[in-house]
Amino acid sequence: MRTIKEKFIVNKNGKKTEVILDIDEYEELLEDLHDLAVVAERKDEATTEFSEVMKKLKKR
Repeated sequence: MRTIKEKFIVNKNGKKTEVILDIDEYEELLEDLHDLAVVAERKDEATTEFSEVMKKLKKR
C-alpha cells in the first residue's frame, strides 16, 4: 500500500477545504479508481480457472 503525501488548504476557521496532491499520486489514484470501477462492473461475469488459462496458452 502506498503512502500519500497530501497537503491541505484550510479556511480561516482551520477547517480543511481543499487538498493538494503530487500529480503522479493524483494520476495513480485516478487509475486505481478506474480499476475498481471495472472490477465492480465485471463482478458477475463468468470466471476461468488459472490452470485452464495456462492450458490454453500452452496450446498456442
